[in-house]
Amino acid sequence: MDSSYLKHYSQSANANTMFDGAALTDLQKELLAKVDEYGVAWAERAFKHDREASFPTDNYNDLKEMGFLGLCVPKRLGGIGADYRTYTLVASRIAYYCGSTANTFNMHNANSLWTSGMVDDMELTDEQRASHEHNRSIHYANMLAGKIYSQPFSEGSGAAAGRHPFGTITSRKNDGWVINGKKIFASLSGHADYYGVLCTEDVPNPSLADTMFMAVPADAPGVSVVGDWDPLGMRGTVSRTLIFKDVFVPDTAQLMPRGLYIKAAAQYPHMFMTLTPCYIGVAQAAYDFAVAYLRGEVAGVNVKRRMYPTKQFGIAEMYIKLQQAWALFHRVTSEFKRNPARAERMRAYACQYTIMEYCAEICAEAVRVCGGQAMLKTFPLERMYRDSRCGALMLPWTSEICVDRLGYGLLYNEGERDE
Repeated sequence: MDSSYLKHYSQSANANTMFDGAALTDLQKELLAKVDEYGVAWAERAFKHDREASFPTDNYNDLKEMGFLGLCVPKRLGGIGADYRTYTLVASRIAYYCGSTANTFNMHNANSLWTSGMVDDMELTDEQRASHEHNRSIHYANMLAGKIYSQPFSEGSGAAAGRHPFGTITSRKNDGWVINGKKIFASLSGHADYYGVLCTEDVPNPSLADTMFMAVPADAPGVSVVGDWDPLGMRGTVSRTLIFKDVFVPDTAQLMPRGLYIKAAAQYPHMFMTLTPCYIGVAQAAYDFAVAYLRGEVAGVNVKRRMYPTKQFGIAEMYIKLQQAWALFHRVTSEFKRNPARAERMRAYACQYTIMEYCAEICAEAVRVCGGQAMLKTFPLERMYRDSRCGALMLPWTSEICVDRLGYGLLYNEGERDE
């Protein structure tokens, strides 16, 4: 499909990249403009990757050329140095053009976001800090050289939701570690150069405090990718199953010092919202497509349908939900900090739930408002509709988990229990 209408409509997203009246920084404007340069090509490739359930390799070649594989690598170490807020804006704009690219891009960047400023602000021994600086400089250099890092999380258990230790086990051996286990829904499987694996140290009576965060080379002996990938949506993420069988990695594979991950997870809850921008971007794209379609500005659509009250009402409903989602998004992504207040934590859950659910509702409304022709695979809307339904299911913060934690957190103060 000719997606040139996006060159005009992508600017509508600019009206939503404001918070509390504050204009975008020069860096944010520059990065968003760079995404717009490449975005239309990504939108047109998305049809193929969705149809074939194939990975958007060409898009990642573009991201490498743009320097975006080092987006969240600190500037002093050669990266762009984007902070959390800047990352979320860039990721939402990438999703505007291709949801699967933004979905997987979130995993690559989490490996640098989680290991840079977050770790720097935590209490470490001098030895831990020196070791971490050495290790991450290796991995950041890999990213700057164009290597892709993924972050397989799920294991088909409650581990990814923080309910018990990960089933993937790592054991100390000489000057390194041996990893055994399995990750399901492992996005970028077969296409990442490194897998950022959360695993449990092999100790007696392990707990979440024994979680380790390790970078495993995709070509390491014992790493294999199995299973098919034929899902409802986000098909370009290629999230197959990863198997680790006696995989040896050196000490430098540690992306965080031993025992630090669970402390970071407790102190930086917003770290689990790096996927959220993907779905606000898809929601914006579905809304803009619907407006362009009803105005007769989409290639292949020569009839205007904007004069019908039912269409106008549908667009108004979509716009209201979109603005509610953006308002929460901008406030919450601006509240990223260590040890946020209880109200800020609750608002983060509310934001995640709202965006994941509203994205699906906006996309569904767009299909209804645009009518039968818009659900053809020659247009992007039916793909957005399928992609949108996947967000509420994604760990660690599914919609159900967010509601559970909200309900409990709003009714119980810290440490309170019923007799």
